Amino acid sequence: MKTFLRSLAFVAAAAFCAIAPAAFASEAKPVEKFVVALKPDKNPEVLRAEKSQLSSFLAEKLGRPVEVVIPLSATVILEGFANGTIDLGYLSATDLVNARARGAADLLLAGEFPDGRTAYDSYWVVKKDAPYRSIEDLRGKPVAFASRTSTSGFIVPLFDLQKRGLLGPDADPAGFFGAGNVFFGVGYVSAIERLLAGEAEAAAVSYYVLDQDKHLSPGQRAQLRMLQKQGPVPSHVLAVRNSLSAADAAALRAALLALNEPAASDLRDKVFTTKLVAADGAAHVASLAEGLALAKKALKQ
Repeated sequence: MKTFLRSLAFVAAAAFCAIAPAAFASEAKPVEKFVVALKPDKNPEVLRAEKSQLSSFLAEKLGRPVEVVIPLSATVILEGFANGTIDLGYLSATDLVNARARGAADLLLAGEFPDGRTAYDSYWVVKKDAPYRSIEDLRGKPVAFASRTSTSGFIVPLFDLQKRGLLGPDADPAGFFGAGNVFFGVGYVSAIERLLAGEAEAAAVSYYVLDQDKHLSPGQRAQLRMLQKQGPVPSHVLAVRNSLSAADAAALRAALLALNEPAASDLRDKVFTTKLVAADGAAHVASLAEGLALAKKALKQ
């Protein structure tokens, strides 16, 4: 927990103080094999299929081997950026803030939704037959957050609870949901599984976990409904390590943008959910400052 809190302190500090992106290492040697990391937030079998397809696509575009890995957590991806073993990572906006704070990586491309926004909604999800009609009805009930670092599955829902006046000055979610009633998963699916198992009455996740057929089976989705939405949540990003050469970073950008072409858009949507566009790293995460500070405070309990 101490290690995590130190990491989150970096996150909050970076959110309040924009860090200029580091220049790519112009004299760095070109990599012989690119290593791309995806967050483990989907069904393992789905992820295995997606990583194989993505590896083949990028290798063809780049003319070099591409290994797609699925680390246990975003923390592993950030460490990989720092030590040079991971070149490109698919991250949440909160993970990007952390990467920028450490000077390890910066934004290469961001997700853009059909309405032109680079932001989306967070959902509180409950079982379809649950009696709840608002977040206020969950007072004293067990809930599951996606993870301690999830932007849409913890930080934004927590900030929304504060804005509604449902959290005390210590920002501890247990003050509203009850002692022993706050659980953290290791991703969206784990939070939903706790809900479906009857161990939680609600789960905080990204909108697409419920609205799109990517993370859950049709049978699972049929048992659920959205109780409340909150946001905006800055979209997920593709970040590259700062020690990568400028030429390699440009090559990765071009290869990834090729996923927006009609012939590749199905693969893009399966892996990254949205269209990929250029964006400024500091501007993309600017709205997270207050929520990150609140999460840091809450996790000190």
